[in-house]
Amino acid sequence: MTKKDQNKNVRIPIILSLLFSISIILIILYFTIDKETITYLTETPINYSFFLAAAAINIIYWGLWGARLKILSTSIEPSFNIGLWKSTKIVIANLFLANITPSMAGGEPVRIYLLNKEGLHAGGATAAVLGERLLDALFLLFCVPFAFFIFGQYISNGIFNTLLYVAVVFFIIVVILFAFALKKPEKTKRFVLWVANKLKRFSKKEEKFEVYVQKISTEIDHFHESMMFFVTKGKKTFLFAGIITALFWMTGWIIPLLILMGLGITPFVIESCAAQILLVIIAMMPTTPGSTGVSEGGTAALYGIFMPGSLIGVFVLLYRFITYHMGLILGVIFQYRIFKSVASFSMDVVNEKQEELTE
Repeated sequence: MTKKDQNKNVRIPIILSLLFSISIILIILYFTIDKETITYLTETPINYSFFLAAAAINIIYWGLWGARLKILSTSIEPSFNIGLWKSTKIVIANLFLANITPSMAGGEPVRIYLLNKEGLHAGGATAAVLGERLLDALFLLFCVPFAFFIFGQYISNGIFNTLLYVAVVFFIIVVILFAFALKKPEKTKRFVLWVANKLKRFSKKEEKFEVYVQKISTEIDHFHESMMFFVTKGKKTFLFAGIITALFWMTGWIIPLLILMGLGITPFVIESCAAQILLVIIAMMPTTPGSTGVSEGGTAALYGIFMPGSLIGVFVLLYRFITYHMGLILGVIFQYRIFKSVASFSMDVVNEKQEELTE
């Protein structure tokens, strides 16, 4: 792949993700900013320290993510010594590709590659990252009933309700497939191959399609090997990483509460936490790059139930800047420092580097 092609592969998702995000935010601002907004912002004392605190909490959120990655990695290979700052740098570096790919799937290859580069064998790096995915899925699956209990009375009809149910069903199917892949890896692979053969006729590039199918089959093997380790030899570590996972997600839930307080709005803690759970489920749907546009719209729809309509746009702008754009910017900086080239942000290049290390 030429450098020109690599740049093109990265430039398109960056443009699309920023376009979707900024466009939806501008649309929300257009329909929500009115005289009441101007009056409120000019007459109500805005406490900017809460916004800075929200940004600081976001950094702590990344630090907890780094701590979890460190715990899982060292449990697989005790001789693998990685510091908290280094594992956190890996997390921040992965944010760039995660934020410009559907379902944030682009971050996993980056984390695997960088763990491998630090000295953890390829199978161990894959196990650590897949362990993260499983912990997230289990925690969110536990939280979904709570979120639906809170929001059930507010979103009983409409397009958003349909989208939400589709997202939850999709999430549950993924969790079931995870469980099935753990219990019956060979049957799972046969099922994947069966589906692939049915879909092959719709693919214009059969050879490339076969490569993707083979990769999925290999990942099923990796997943099974990884999870068998955690449910046998690494149970205590996995449980501890699960506690960190809960702290990790709940720390993220503090961010919107601080933004509300900064705007002078009494925070609705329970409802906000439920909204955060539903937003993550929606973001896991493979829709737009980094789920941009969808996340902004979902935030406006869920938080708009409990806060003044004239301030929804301002809230969405602040919330997405801290939780999305801030990570995108720092992700670019950290990835550039690691790969030394914008072209190396390409998923194809990251995968090539990863394959080289595993040979």
